[in-house]
Amino acid sequence: MESWKVNLISVWFGCFFTGLAISQILPFLPLYVSQLGVTSHEALSMWSGLTFSVTFLVSAIVSPMWGSLADRKGRKLMLLRASLGMAIAILLQAFATNVWQLFFLRAVMGLTSGYIPNAMALVASQVPRERSGWALSTLSTAQISGVIGGPLLGGFLADHVGLRAVFIITAILLVVSFLVTLFLIKEGGRPVISKSERLSGKAVFASLPYPGLMISLFVTTMVIQLCNGSVGPILALFIKSMEPENTNIAFLSGMIAAVPGVSALISAPRLGKLGDRIGTARILMATLIFAVVLFFAMSFVTSPLQLGVLRFLLGFADGAMLPAVQTLLVKYSSDQVTGRIFGYNQSFMYLGNVAGPLIGASVSAMAGFRWVFAATAIVVLINIIQLAIALRRRRQVAEAKSAR
Repeated sequence: MESWKVNLISVWFGCFFTGLAISQILPFLPLYVSQLGVTSHEALSMWSGLTFSVTFLVSAIVSPMWGSLADRKGRKLMLLRASLGMAIAILLQAFATNVWQLFFLRAVMGLTSGYIPNAMALVASQVPRERSGWALSTLSTAQISGVIGGPLLGGFLADHVGLRAVFIITAILLVVSFLVTLFLIKEGGRPVISKSERLSGKAVFASLPYPGLMISLFVTTMVIQLCNGSVGPILALFIKSMEPENTNIAFLSGMIAAVPGVSALISAPRLGKLGDRIGTARILMATLIFAVVLFFAMSFVTSPLQLGVLRFLLGFADGAMLPAVQTLLVKYSSDQVTGRIFGYNQSFMYLGNVAGPLIGASVSAMAGFRWVFAATAIVVLINIIQLAIALRRRRQVAEAKSAR
């Protein structure tokens, strides 16, 4: 078997365990904050939000630095750093005695993160360009699978062994990712880059054939994450408003929250392969337009069943969006700066993770639940326009270059 295929399989399992580990903690973080002595509703809401968001904020700041280091020292080293660093940070969270310690350790976790973007960059640098769409889409199914299974495993463990034990088991899963990376992933020799040859951030963009398109793709990544997160804070409340007498709101909300992941698993590799054939940009634009239609439709639903069906359909688009962006990032950047580009993209992704829930909660408070879906659709629509302009400019520049 070709070495890049072996690495793809190995990295898939590493990303799966990483996604599983991280996602199984998040739903129960407020309960753990409560266990640490935070009792009032206002303080619990504040500390839950702070401990959740600080990880993404720190990650957004340091991701370009880790991307730059990956370009110089190798992606495998960054995978080892991220998996072991997060394992230690999460293990220590199990022994936190107050909320300040938890907040600090969640910040440290953000500082050490970056397994999945570095895995993407590693695969992107090794896979043949004509197979990159399929490879990155296939790799994305690892994270999706982990995110689906994580809350289920975390809930089972929290009920049977306690919240602190969940952190310990999560750390063990990340050690598994570390071992998979250490023994199974092979990275070829990298050219040594001297200090004088290292590119500044400005030089990185100057080296790109279409820097404007790159920035547009970064913004698209942020919008995708923002839209996925905007509905989270109000989903259970919206479902309850449609069926106030239902006694299984928690279970129903969990099902409707998870169902896009199922359809994303189905669509990701297939649309990735289709993008390799007909053009990744076309797939990205088509899925964004499809998402706009579905978000607008969600604002008119009258039952949880209708919402669940629309979210299932949304998953088919979700499964292709981020892999399509990543494929285009690979296509329009050189191997020398791939790690840095993926680091910048990850920063925008984390910003979307932070902004989405804040925007969703704010719109809901001001205008009601249904307006969250409408506002989300409008944000995606604006992004489609800016991305279409960037793609058109890229074509014009390419045509001008070929005419010379």
